Amino acid sequence: MLLKLKRTPGIYLVGFMAAGKSTVGRLLADELGWHFCDLDQEIEAAHGVSIAEIFDRRGEAEFRRIEQEQVHQRVREIERGKPMVVALGGGAFAQDANRALLTESGVPIWLDCSLERVRARLNGVRDRPLARDPEQLATLYDERRSAYSQADYRIEIDCDDPAQVVAAILKLPIF
Repeated sequence: MLLKLKRTPGIYLVGFMAAGKSTVGRLLADELGWHFCDLDQEIEAAHGVSIAEIFDRRGEAEFRRIEQEQVHQRVREIERGKPMVVALGGGAFAQDANRALLTESGVPIWLDCSLERVRARLNGVRDRPLARDPEQLATLYDERRSAYSQADYRIEIDCDDPAQVVAAILKLPIF
């Protein structure tokens, strides 16, 4: 196992919305016998409202502040020796401070899903505030790719079978 992963047993799944981070993360955590955290679900539980409501009522800047607090909290748990797979929200790794912290304290893995596949997965979904405008979605997708590319590893999402994605992750040289 990679020394960095032994020191801070954290795997951070990064990528655009609907890339499968939560689904893959749960399966990966089960396979490893580690804890799992869906950062967006943690935020919703802590604040008692949906991510969309936080965006609509408080704005994106406030959401990013809350998200950063949750990132720090999970990293502290991992640094104390709690092995964890964390599914990050689509914008978490795009924030410079989060990216630096996550890269230092575990292994970020980019689930690289095509825009076409993202659009198909989001078809009919209304609870994603940044996916409401198709043009804005495409722009955001393109903007975030450079941040995602800074992850330690990249897994191309070319199917809708999360077990295949987990199998690909488990073949990475970190294990």
